[in-house]
Amino acid sequence: MKKLEEYVRSIPDFPEEGIIFRDVTSVLQDADGLQLAIDTMQELIRDLDYDVVAGAEARGFIFGTAIAYNNHKPLVLIRKKGKLPCETVETSYDLEYGTATIEMHKDSIKPGQKVLIVDDLIATGGTTEAMIKLIESLGGEVAGVVVLMELAGLNGRDRLKGYRLESAICYPGK
Repeated sequence: MKKLEEYVRSIPDFPEEGIIFRDVTSVLQDADGLQLAIDTMQELIRDLDYDVVAGAEARGFIFGTAIAYNNHKPLVLIRKKGKLPCETVETSYDLEYGTATIEMHKDSIKPGQKVLIVDDLIATGGTTEAMIKLIESLGGEVAGVVVLMELAGLNGRDRLKGYRLESAICYPGK
């Protein structure tokens, strides 16, 4: 059986020269790769106590749904601003070239619930940090974060001190 890293397509010089883009779609397009990704992520958090899975748009929905389903947990969505129909809470955060805003339904997390955040990637940690703020603003407790890939060279883990972060694959560079 192949290693999980072997399912990830690496594209040099994208989106700019010197960057190696780690493409998650190659994992999703292979049944064995997808199964291995979900199984590996679940194994990393097997001892974690949580009530709710929060999936980040868009690929966090994919992995989050599978983990929530397999563990009989509810799934809540964290989306880009303007995509949710009911009353929301939102937070904005800085990107390399501007800002972004994410939101979730105001009633999606109940005070005291322990939340597992699931996403495909952590790079600088800005999006994950914003998701933590949203969850905590609703009275939720972040039990942990699990991602498929971590770009360790961008130091996202440093922004999440005090939170458990698990990554199935860790790449040292950008």
